[in-house]
Amino acid sequence: MGEGWYWAAWIVWLPLFAHALWWAPWGRLKETELLNVWLGMIVLLTLLWSLKAGVRPGLNFHLLGATVFTLSFGPLLAFIGLSLVTLGITLNGDAGIFAYAANALLLAGLSVALSQVFFRILCGVLPKHFFVYIFVNGFLGAALTIIGVGFAATLLLAMAGAYEWDYLISEYFPYFLLLAFSEAWLSGMLMTLFVVYRPEWVVSFDDSIYLTGK
Repeated sequence: MGEGWYWAAWIVWLPLFAHALWWAPWGRLKETELLNVWLGMIVLLTLLWSLKAGVRPGLNFHLLGATVFTLSFGPLLAFIGLSLVTLGITLNGDAGIFAYAANALLLAGLSVALSQVFFRILCGVLPKHFFVYIFVNGFLGAALTIIGVGFAATLLLAMAGAYEWDYLISEYFPYFLLLAFSEAWLSGMLMTLFVVYRPEWVVSFDDSIYLTGK
């Protein structure tokens, strides 16, 4: 990718990150337990993202965990957290610091945006029921999110001229379709455990909406 792409990414990411820092519900993290959960997610996802595979240089893929982060803490805290995860893998040598903003926009910004959009849409058209929340938002939402991020990465690499579109769509993007099953299973399992045993960890879940009278 040329330098212009990286500069453009920095121009977009910096105001988004500043906006998130300013408007994020930091009061939610005043409770020590929730702060520990938020920080713990950052550490665990940094380790998870480090366990990646690839088909050729620059064509890597890994699980995201963005849906769990977004459903648990909301989009702003999730975006900040995933930006820190991206910084962690960048400093670990997985990517150059100049490429950080582009990676953060894709892996943090887009993944959180897709998770939140799918949550809003699905909540608006489907009944508010516990099993709908788990299987649709937790499982399906996570799968759609990683597929969306994978397609965006494929499109971006093609537009930047890194690889040919035909090669990317046939040899790179299909791995995200396979990865979607693992992402869905992991996210759905974690969200089930959270809402059953620690519902106070999940800002998007409300007992009075999803359980009362059902």
